[in-house]
Amino acid sequence: MSRLGFLLACVLATSLGAQSLTDRFKEVRGPWELQLERGEAATVRRGVEALLGREGLTVNPSDYNDMHALTALRSLAARACVAEGSWEEAVAHLQKAQSAAEENLATAEPLLAKTRAEHELKLREFRDAMDKQAPRLRELDEAPGLNQDQMKLRQQLRIFMDEQKAAIAHSERALKDIDGILERLRQTKDSTTKAAADWKAFLAREKAEITEAGGTASFVAGKVEQVKADDARPQQERLAYARRLQKLDPANKDVARLLNGLLGKEEEAAPVKSKAKKKKAAKK
Repeated sequence: MSRLGFLLACVLATSLGAQSLTDRFKEVRGPWELQLERGEAATVRRGVEALLGREGLTVNPSDYNDMHALTALRSLAARACVAEGSWEEAVAHLQKAQSAAEENLATAEPLLAKTRAEHELKLREFRDAMDKQAPRLRELDEAPGLNQDQMKLRQQLRIFMDEQKAAIAHSERALKDIDGILERLRQTKDSTTKAAADWKAFLAREKAEITEAGGTASFVAGKVEQVKADDARPQQERLAYARRLQKLDPANKDVARLLNGLLGKEEEAAPVKSKAKKKKAAKK
């Protein structure tokens, strides 16, 4: 791979026509993070899943930037699902994020290993070339009274040495970039693997607690009181768990009241019978 080719591979993918998934993710990530902070989990989930449906299925597996963006989108979708109480869907997204991260690392490692070997070879060649010319340049630098041809040769050698130094610096940066890319991909694989395992464990623990409580209704009734009392926890955590309880037992009015309180909504007043209806009822 040429130096220019490597530079193009190392930077985030850019496009002259349609945007890459990396570009789209960079655009929408900030707004979606703000929406999650405001508790608008359902809106974020719809947006992320729509983007995944449009562009996530056509990502080139050899483009590790877009694959990394795909993994990040899956993880963001999982966070939105957690925030709206849909833990099962969150686990599904996390497992897909894990698969994408594993595939990305498995594809990128041999590709970048080849590029690394090319740069290491180039480094040896550049340094050998400098070592061969260094004595001649030193001789010319130290010699008194150079003639025209010798001064011209000395200038050519200095230009040559500067070019080799620049090439060495480029390859050294490239090797550092490769190490950084691989480290990022490994960390992403590890973090998505852990997140998927953790949330699977949360679901299993919840299922066991529901059984121990004697059913979903009893479990939710107990947990809603805990959420009410635990007002030291961050608002978004309490809101997310209240939504989880509502997913489990939509008919529970205490959960509905808790959600309204956390969202700052006033509870709807019970409908009042009209006077006409009351008179009619009295006549009967």
